Amino acid sequence: MLDDILLPGVLLNYSNGYWQSNIEGNSDGRSANAFYFGNKEWAREYFAFCHRDAHFRNRWLAAGGNWTDKVVIDLGCGPGNVFATLGGTPRLLVGVDVAGGSLEMAAGIGYTAVLADAANTPFRSQIADIVAINASLHHCDDMQAVLREGARLVKPNGLLITDHDPQLTAWDYKGVARLLWNARLGIYRLLRHGFHKTGNQQSWGLKTEVHHRPGDGVTREFFTSTLEPLGFEVAVHPHNHQVGEAALRGDVGPAQWKYRIGNLLSGRDPAAPGSALSLMCIARRRPEVAAARA
Repeated sequence: MLDDILLPGVLLNYSNGYWQSNIEGNSDGRSANAFYFGNKEWAREYFAFCHRDAHFRNRWLAAGGNWTDKVVIDLGCGPGNVFATLGGTPRLLVGVDVAGGSLEMAAGIGYTAVLADAANTPFRSQIADIVAINASLHHCDDMQAVLREGARLVKPNGLLITDHDPQLTAWDYKGVARLLWNARLGIYRLLRHGFHKTGNQQSWGLKTEVHHRPGDGVTREFFTSTLEPLGFEVAVHPHNHQVGEAALRGDVGPAQWKYRIGNLLSGRDPAAPGSALSLMCIARRRPEVAAARA
């Protein structure tokens, strides 16, 4: 079925359980992502610890429904966390990433895995019922280019769903909060923060976070200004991760103490939507727009 969705003239090579397309150019961010998520041991830890909880599953099922019998393209799929958490039986499930080690894992749980640039995929336009971009935009050099590429792949009435990208206003720390942010690597190592086992692993993980820093990240305006002109109805939902479908009704959920302190030290209300850690964007392609351009 992969041949049915490829652009004319595209030929992919198959090796190590996944398909490979040509990726032009390189950057520090892309190299970091390929190295970090290509490390199979690190990818297994990421798979086990990230985006696997009940809140995540509940929120995504409310946003896009069950994936059974749908054509789904997962841009920045990593080792396959989203599908592993949601389940279902898609008609075609394509995972795109730059990290071979992660793609091998994704292929092992049911993805048709493709090594490709998420901003320049080898697929025809308007082929997917759902395009998923989870915790991926902020790892990419050009977030808007990847968002536009995801939009290009969505069928009329189909959905583009993004989640777990840092909200700019929540992470734009000021004063003492900014100083603590700048010192975070040493603090993390001292406290043995997170699932990283070594400082080297953590250092490489942070290098992949191209747009996860004060003064950077996604905004409501980023999603609406990019997607609405392309013919999408756009809904954006701020949340603090530990909340399910209630996020779609305006409940941002509880924030961990360290993020509450960061926002308080920055002079912001930690309970405000603008202080929520991430934005979930649910965008539906209007059918009349696609018909008018056909």
